[in-house]
Order: sequence, then C-alpha cells, then structure tokens
Amino acid sequence: MKGLVLAGGKGSRLRPLTATGAKQLVPVGNKPVLFYAIEQLVAAGITDLGIIIGDTGDQVRAAVGDGAAFGARVTYIPQEAPLGLAHAVITAREWLGNDFFCLFLGDNFLKGGITPYVERFVRAECAAHILLKPVSNPSSFGVAVVAGGRIVQLIEKPRDPVSDLAVVGIYFFGPEIHTISPRLRPSARGELEITDAIQALIDSDYVVRFEIITDEWIDTGKKDDLLEANRLVLMQLTRRVEGTVDAESRLVGEVVIEPGAVITRSTVRGPAIIGVDTRLTDVYVGPFTAIGARCVLTACEIEYSIMLDGGTIRNIGHRIADSLIGKEVVIEPFAVGEPPFADVAFTKEDGLFVEYMKFRPGRGWFND
Repeated sequence: MKGLVLAGGKGSRLRPLTATGAKQLVPVGNKPVLFYAIEQLVAAGITDLGIIIGDTGDQVRAAVGDGAAFGARVTYIPQEAPLGLAHAVITAREWLGNDFFCLFLGDNFLKGGITPYVERFVRAECAAHILLKPVSNPSSFGVAVVAGGRIVQLIEKPRDPVSDLAVVGIYFFGPEIHTISPRLRPSARGELEITDAIQALIDSDYVVRFEIITDEWIDTGKKDDLLEANRLVLMQLTRRVEGTVDAESRLVGEVVIEPGAVITRSTVRGPAIIGVDTRLTDVYVGPFTAIGARCVLTACEIEYSIMLDGGTIRNIGHRIADSLIGKEVVIEPFAVGEPPFADVAFTKEDGLFVEYMKFRPGRGWFND
C-alpha cells in the first residue's frame, strides 16, 4: 500500500503568511503540520510515499528530504497547477500503478492517527473507504448524505448543506479509482473534485465504505484551525528542559525548553514549547503557546499563539493572544498615534508587509 500526500496548493486562506511559503510547512507544536501526516502514514506501515508538490516544491523537498528521517522512501511528483484532488491522483497515476493507496491532504491533522482505518480498509473488499466527521460548518467542506448504512450522495461545499457529515481529507482507494478519474469534468470551481470521483465509483456500483469518526480532526487551512491543532499537540507534551533558565524565572506545568534557549526573569506556563536558541527576557508565556527557533522576546506577554522562527517581540504593553505570527516578523511599538492607542507594525522577511494593527482597551487588536 502506498501513501499519496498532497503538499501543493496556494494556501490562500492563510495569506499573507503563505505568500512565500508552503502552507503544509506551517508549524504545529514547532513541527510542520506535513510531518504529522508523514509520521502517521509510516506508523500505519505505509512507507512508500509520493508527495504532490507545486510552486513551493523546493521548500517541501528541503524540509522532508528523501524520507529516510521518517523511515520512509519519498518520491516527489510535480503537479502543473492546483487543479483539484482528483487531478492529483491522475498526476500520480504512473507512480501509483495498481496499488492500493491512502490519499492524505498534507494540511490535515488527525489527533489519533490512521492505523485503525488502514487496517479496516485492508480487510474490507471495497474500491474506496472514506472517513466522515460531523461539523458545524458543512458548507466549508465536501459532505456526504448517508441513508440506510450507505452513502447516497457526495456534494462539494454545498451552498445549502443537506448533511453535517464532512468528508475528512484522508481517503483510501483501490485501483478502481483510475477507471473513473479520466472521465471526470471540472467542477464550477474549475477543479477535478475527489467527491465527484467517489460519487462516480458509487454510481458505477463499486463498493464505497465509510465510517463516522469521533477522533479530533482539523483542516488547518485557517489561523484558528492551526491554533486548535497546536492546542491538541501541546496537551500531549511531557516536561523537558534543555535550555538555560535563570533563578528568577518560573516554569509551570508541562513546558519544553529546547537546547540553546535562554529564559531570563520570565514565566512560562504550560503546556508550551520554546524553540532552539530562542531568548526570553522579562516575558510571560501563557498556555498553548509555541515559540519557534531563534526568536527574541523582551518585555511582553503572549499566550494561545504560534510564533514562527526568527521573530521578535519587544516592549508590547498588552498581552498578545490568539495569534499566528509569521517567520521573521517584528512586533514593536510604533511611533504613531496618541493614547489610548498603542500602534504596532508587523513586518516580514523579503520586505513583504504583513499587517498594521492597533490596540484599543476594551476592543483589543484591530486593523486600521
């Protein structure tokens, strides 16, 4: 059995953070979300992996390498454009051959892994096995209409939802899918939809099985989804301190201080992780926060946030929360405005302007 991992796409819902980077490499618990997909495939015994790449392919190659670090063998498969999940399957047709495979969206996060689902698919005699999860916003997903223990219909992002069962971005297919995918036509979105491919399998009387999962699943395409995935990962932390913590600092609960990190006159309240070579001075880090490598934080407070590598926060008089802070971002007081405003400029590497925000007591951070 093979694993086909999708690591292309534009990441438009995370712009401008993904304007120069792959959305699958945004970290959750200081590890790219893509790595969780690879690790779960390997844990399920699937070590022959094809990774679909697009414009950010060089970044994905640099991060994943040949797969040896994960106990896998990786083949990179360029996709001409993000033309849909079914188009990715067509693009990988030669590499897939007639093997059974798991199609895993590289920005999806499933807390408990995929091993039990792989085992059930292998035992079942079916052309496809899909996972469904009840959601509160079904119009944002492909959904399945189920009746009498079978799938009746699949609809991609319906305007008027007829079901709350979202199709999880982890699919299991047999070679039968290759008899269907060449006949697909682009949807109104201009893509070859995997939901259309599965519907065509059903309409052609192939056996398509499903199960409704209770495990926590997150499509990390938006800021709040990434923060929630980060929370789930950090809840599983075990305290580990490999950096330097001075006598005036406090570590509370499950906290990870990576090698080279220096904590001075600061409090870190777990679960939280502080990355390699990061420096905290007179800082409060609250629960569910992941600070990346080589960051510098001075005289500030932050909680329930993700901060990517190389960023700087200094002398901010109000607590930063519920935030996703990009690579190389600098957050500092900006000499504009009068109280009660505290103006803050966000800048990013390569001169890309990310955001300009203000803080007003009682309103919090807002765009000007």
